Amino acid sequence: ASAAIKRYMELGNALNATALNAIGTKYVCLLNATELKAIDPPSLKLASLDPSACSQETKNILYQKAKEAFSDQHHLPAYYELILPYLGGAPAADLKVLSRDDVNMNMTTFVNLRRDSLLELTPREVQGLLGVNLPELARWQDRAPVRDWVVLQRQSELEQLHIGLTGGVQEGYINLVTPKFPAMSSAPLGTVAMVFHLLPALLLSFFMMSILS
Repeated sequence: ASAAIKRYMELGNALNATALNAIGTKYVCLLNATELKAIDPPSLKLASLDPSACSQETKNILYQKAKEAFSDQHHLPAYYELILPYLGGAPAADLKVLSRDDVNMNMTTFVNLRRDSLLELTPREVQGLLGVNLPELARWQDRAPVRDWVVLQRQSELEQLHIGLTGGVQEGYINLVTPKFPAMSSAPLGTVAMVFHLLPALLLSFFMMSILS
């Protein structure tokens, strides 16, 4: 399949809606970055793809293509359903905007978001994304990536969700970092001790010589 797609591209053919539907979800993950970037965004309006099983790079590229394809419907209720298959590649900034649209994202979609994007969301933004599905978040609090998200949040903000999430950062908690001091001189301990022992006398002598001069 990969060889056939490569040959198709080498012959100068475009990855239009017909080609994308022929490739389908089964083979979309075989497309490399160059081939993905050759996709004409409007063709995604007529194609049916699900890149959820693909690499993160593939998801990222297809999300940007889909975002461009459906940009004219961004403020319509249907936008979420159109962009939904591609959200696994959405950056945090786009998810934050989406959280204001009452999309009621299901947990399957939520836990398959880009990990770095998910970790940047605040509790309020997560609430905005999940909507009526928010209580299900508590069932995931001991599993990645929800667990990794919880430990980054203030416990007081998690409690405002009223779903029993625990494990967040407590108020007044300070993360102390123990400083690393340079290693002691390689000189024998006896020599070092002698220097410290004689230091007051040496300083006193220097002080007296300064006065007398």
